[in-house]
Formats: sequence, C-alpha cells, structure tokens
Amino acid sequence: MQIYKFENILKPVLWGGHQLEAFKHLPPCEEPIGESWELSAVPGRESVVAEGDDKGLTLTQLVQRYGADLVGEDVYRCYGDKFPLLIKFIDAKRDLSIQVHPDDALAQRLHGCLGKTEMWYIIQAEEGAKILTGFDRPMSPEEYEQRVADNTIVDVIHATASKAGDVFFIPAGQIHAICAGNLLAEIQQSSDITYRVYDYDRRDADGNPRELHTQQAREALNYQVIDSLVDYTAAPVPGVTPLVNCREFDVRRVDFNDGYCLEMPPRHSFVVLMCLSGETVLTAEGMAPVTMRQGETVLVPAMVNKVEMTGHAQLLSGASLPKD
Repeated sequence: MQIYKFENILKPVLWGGHQLEAFKHLPPCEEPIGESWELSAVPGRESVVAEGDDKGLTLTQLVQRYGADLVGEDVYRCYGDKFPLLIKFIDAKRDLSIQVHPDDALAQRLHGCLGKTEMWYIIQAEEGAKILTGFDRPMSPEEYEQRVADNTIVDVIHATASKAGDVFFIPAGQIHAICAGNLLAEIQQSSDITYRVYDYDRRDADGNPRELHTQQAREALNYQVIDSLVDYTAAPVPGVTPLVNCREFDVRRVDFNDGYCLEMPPRHSFVVLMCLSGETVLTAEGMAPVTMRQGETVLVPAMVNKVEMTGHAQLLSGASLPKD
C-alpha cells in the first residue's frame, strides 16, 4: 500500500463559482464548479487512484483489496467494504438551497444507505457571507409546512456570519444552507441523500422549477433549536487542534511551520488529510514520499503508525472512529 492520491471529481452546479480552480491549481473551467469530491465511494461517482501500483482502482476496489489494513480494524468491522466518509471542497458563489439530510435509520428505511451528518471548515469567506443552520426557535411540523408553502421558511432559520477558520457541525436532521461567498471543506458520512426544502424559486437548465422534498424533509427534520457553530481555539498554533468528535467522524486541524510527526489512531481507522494551505512532503515507513499542496487530499492507510511531514502547511485530519 501507499499514501493515496485520487483523480479530481469536479461537479458543475448552478450555484458554483470558479474559486476551486485557483485553490486546487486547476486549469480554468467553462462551467461554474460548486464541489470537488476529494474522496468518494458513492456509486456512480467513485474516486479513482491517481498514481502508484494501485492506479486506476476505485476506492471501493481498494477497500476490497486491502480491507482492515487500509481502513482500520474497527472501521472494517463496522462498515465492511463500504468506505464510510465523503470528503469535499465546496465553492458557493450563490446561495445553496435550504435542505436537510436523514439520519441513518430513516436513510436505511427509505434509501438503503447511510444518513448524512456533516461538518464544515470555512477556508475563505467574503464580506457578508453567512451560514444558515437550525431553527431559531422550536418549530412544529405543521408550521414548517405552512412556511414552506408561503415561502417564509428562511425567516425562522438561524443565520451566522461566517469567517475563515469557523467550524460548523451539522447533525442529520438539522435544517441548513451554505450561503454565497463561502469556500469550505466538508467532511461527511458517505451519503448523497438531500431533501431540498426551499430553493428561492430557482429554475434548472431547462427552465423548470427545481424539485422540493417537503414531505421527506418533514419526517427527517429536528424541530428543536441546535447551535452548530463549534467553539474552539481558532488561532493557529503548531500541532493538533481538535475540532469535531462524533459517532461518525473525528476531525482535527494540523498546523506546522517546520515539519510535524502525526501519530495515527492505532489500526482503528484510516486518516484523510486535506491541505488547506502551504505544501508538505509526507513520509511513512515503507512507503514512497508524497508531496501535498493546497487543495489536495490524501488517504493514509490504517496500517501506518505515523506520518512524518516536512515543510509548512495547514491540514484537516479526518478519521472514522465508530462508537457503540
């Protein structure tokens, strides 16, 4: 095995922009790009190994080939050959729809897959940018439906001005939206199930209203008030800063100016590293060095005990640590 890089998966969307090309050092794209799927096992949009002996394998094929040595003993016991996380960079040039995701139980019953709990790390935010998360007061299903019908649902969703370094945790069931002017990293469960609640009466490329999922969302929603902004020490300091630890994933920020040694969870989980800024060379025992720079993502196998890093960079570190 090796430290893995994957081919780019870029998703053109009507609300996207062109910041991801510069952030990821890509050629200009004609269409607005809203998402870069960095690491995905979602059927139909699977990541493919970009280099090395396993070049050309999909992420699922990689898990099937190496099992617990790749993803970790605890992760493999819990998820088998299904890679549990979906990793993205997102550029919101315009507001995204108001939406909600189902939890595991509802998603399994209706779609036969995982639900979607997610977290966001704000990389850049324009002046006036904001995040919508959660109702600003307890809500009833009946009032929710009425407000969707009369286009006032936005009036009862909590808005937070966003800035670089902010972290938002969005559990399944929480109503939310990424608003215009945010460039962010997203770590989430491996699920592409979204219930669109409200979309500003926007039209698709053919001029048709975009589909809403009012009834599915009614069943999925948490109608209580939940604060999503994570309180942590935001000032970069050398070393590891914990950000989010939940049943679905553990996310930390790693800052270093003159190299760092990252200790891995002992065979329990893989680690995903996303480079937010800078450049570093990653070295693990028995594996070829890998250069990583801003906008790139790598997968470090669970069999690795530690990763030596040279250079200076700011990274997000994501692991899957299943909890009973």
